[in-house]
Amino acid sequence: MTLTTTAVLVPLLPFLGAVAGLLTGRRSPGFVRPLAVLPTLAAAVLAVAVAVGQGGGPATDVATRLTPTGSLPIDLALHIDGFAALIGVLVGVVATCVQIYSTAYLRDDPRYPSYAALVSLFTSAMLLVVYTGDLMVLLVGWEVMGICSYFLVGHYWETEAARAASLKAFLVTKLGDVPFLFGIFALAADAGTFRITGILGHVARDGLHHPTLIALLLLAGVAGKSAQFPLHTWLPDAMAGPTPVSALIHAATMVAAGVYVVARLLPVFAASAAALVVLAVTAAVTMVGSALAALAQDDIKRVLAYSTVGQLGYMTGALAVGDRGAAVFHLLSHGAFKALLFLGAGVVIHAAGTNSLAAMSRMGGLARRVPDAFWTLTVALLALAAIPPFAGFFSKEAVLGAAEHAATGHAAGVPGAAGWTVLVSGLLTALLTAAYATRLWLLTFRGSGPEVPDHGRQPLAMTATLWVLFVPTVGFGLTAPLLPAWFDGRPLEPTATTSVLGIGVALIGGLLTYAAWRHTSARAARTPMGAVAVVEDAGPALAEELAIVGHPPAYGDAAGATDPADPGRLLLGPLHRHAAVGFHLDAVYSALFVRPTRAAATLVRFLDRAVVDTYVSGAGAAPRWLGAAVRRAQTGNVQTYLGALLGGALVLAIAAVLVATGTGA
Repeated sequence: MTLTTTAVLVPLLPFLGAVAGLLTGRRSPGFVRPLAVLPTLAAAVLAVAVAVGQGGGPATDVATRLTPTGSLPIDLALHIDGFAALIGVLVGVVATCVQIYSTAYLRDDPRYPSYAALVSLFTSAMLLVVYTGDLMVLLVGWEVMGICSYFLVGHYWETEAARAASLKAFLVTKLGDVPFLFGIFALAADAGTFRITGILGHVARDGLHHPTLIALLLLAGVAGKSAQFPLHTWLPDAMAGPTPVSALIHAATMVAAGVYVVARLLPVFAASAAALVVLAVTAAVTMVGSALAALAQDDIKRVLAYSTVGQLGYMTGALAVGDRGAAVFHLLSHGAFKALLFLGAGVVIHAAGTNSLAAMSRMGGLARRVPDAFWTLTVALLALAAIPPFAGFFSKEAVLGAAEHAATGHAAGVPGAAGWTVLVSGLLTALLTAAYATRLWLLTFRGSGPEVPDHGRQPLAMTATLWVLFVPTVGFGLTAPLLPAWFDGRPLEPTATTSVLGIGVALIGGLLTYAAWRHTSARAARTPMGAVAVVEDAGPALAEELAIVGHPPAYGDAAGATDPADPGRLLLGPLHRHAAVGFHLDAVYSALFVRPTRAAATLVRFLDRAVVDTYVSGAGAAPRWLGAAVRRAQTGNVQTYLGALLGGALVLAIAAVLVATGTGA
């Protein structure tokens, strides 16, 4: 089998599995799990074969004309280089783990057949984005992922939170997709082709006429898909969906797509210094803001969601300083340990019996109950905090090293301001990341939350996938010396300066959090209520805002009950109440867009009912009233008719006489 044929089968197999699952799932329930797992597993194996066959050699680029358009043709193009090959492996492996995990996690769910089929379709769409060499075909996979996320996030549609989250995810990402579409059209019109290789060749040879405009239009779509400021608000709310879906979205699909597109088209963005500065500032705000928000959340999945937003900020920061190798390295590393974090969180949530509210303050002391999740999550959190020798350390240091390289003026075409922005914000985020990772570990495994029933040993299908993802979480960083041959040839090994700074700030963040936890735990032990809850009065305004963001008052919220042993409250101080609601960005959107739109809809409804309907009703009422009057005149009495006739004749005669008299005068 040729490399091209193998690559075509990688996205095709999950697609066929999705179609078969949708058609036969309810009629043949015994085939649901094989149709979910086997095509995705086969795609993962073939993706590994493609990566081995591709190696670090020249890119594989083949195409066939899909249809003549009269102007720019659309091609079914295949473009596989080191970036695409490795990301294809990541997508295949994570999707397979999610499908296997879901067979146990959603064992009794009546909608599992449609769920499994949508996960397969989601996987196929992302693989299409990764392997295609034509922007219009990429756009198809891009939009299919959007509709799949809508259905999967809203899987528990009986709950208001899931319905609102799915709609919000769809609308916010579509808000970015509109300028993204115009950006693709503008780029293709400028370059004369939709083919990615043709576009990059045109940029290198002739440049672009409007590089800043094109880059900013594309960045709007990337901000929506990859949850970057200010379009990141949908991702924390998307935690209302099943936990395996969260793992898939955060690790290998959807949010990874935006970073991959920028990496693939980086010369387009590098053609505009202004676009790189905008990308760097966006990455900096996203990193720091999301890390602060993560430190104030109590729902374990929302902590991980804000963590994903921040880690994506690292990736876009690396792209802003012109190093797509570091960005994709961190994308691969993050995909492994973030999938492990979410799937491990699912095991913890199941063990704590808090599926409806994954509050860390209601957990605590779970290390002995879920040893598999405890050990794997501990390592994954160390990787997230960039502690050596785990994968997150090497990939994050590659990003910081690239930022230092640009800040000192050694990156051609990259403004030094972009390098300093990414470097400083990246170090601050490293401190905050270690802080919220330590806080999550302490509250989940060492805290003293309320006693919860023991749900027994976790299913093998769930715990086995944790150990599969444990392997790359531990060892993938050691491949840093080998990856430049697959990427652009730039070294990815950690540099001394950023390594010392990065490890130093991470240790400071972890130690400060541990000290704060010890202090708050001792204080909580002295309170009459122990470590159950302390209610703070934050006023009705903040409670309303929490409802706006789909996060009602609960343990750890500034407007509800809080765990007095929560170190995040002590570390953030007055900032905690603002960080808990994402710094009021949802409230701003509600004031600027949601409420005016609802007011306009109310006005339109009033005008439709009070004005338009009045005219329509009047047009039918007038003939009805006239008919009623005429009907009353039809009595059937001949004498009445004759009297009316004589009366009418008399009136006409009098009128004629008056007219004649007036004329004669």
